[in-house]
Amino acid sequence: MQLLAKSSPKLAEELVPGVLSLSSLLNVLQALLAEHVPVRDIRSIAEAIANNAGKSQDTAALVAAVRVGLSRAIVQSIVGVEPELPVITLEPRLEQILLNSLQKAGQGQEEGVLLEPSMAEKLQRSLIEAAQRQEMQGLPVILLVAGPVRAMLSRFGRLAVPNMHVLAYQEIPDNKQVTIVATVGPNG
Repeated sequence: MQLLAKSSPKLAEELVPGVLSLSSLLNVLQALLAEHVPVRDIRSIAEAIANNAGKSQDTAALVAAVRVGLSRAIVQSIVGVEPELPVITLEPRLEQILLNSLQKAGQGQEEGVLLEPSMAEKLQRSLIEAAQRQEMQGLPVILLVAGPVRAMLSRFGRLAVPNMHVLAYQEIPDNKQVTIVATVGPNG
């Protein structure tokens, strides 16, 4: 906050405690750090929070908004200046099942999304195999998914593949060419 106050005093003053409590801001920053998101650009983080805190005070929603605001930095930290973004995607049917489950559980309630245990195990195995193929080719392991299920799949995926980056479609900068290198699901 001190860095932000020096560079943008009005933004810092508006943000805490006006828009968000200090503890909520710290929760957002901790969540970003847990996903290896660079938090050096505190001004962009603060702007994204200020622009979205009126819509929701939910940490997950604010993290999603900040990630979109930091998308260029996030993607650059993964692939550098490479124009191509090699990604793994989910089978469309599985992604739709997850989206429907999330909708039934209620927005922002990723904990309510459940996969049948055998389906979860098969998906995890499929993610591990795809990640190993990526690593053998010297490519970063990136799973590209729908925004609403990104946080849940990030936690789920990193249990099996700790170095996996999980990005939402909205987080892909315009200057990157997405190349699908694998599609995973419970069927392979």
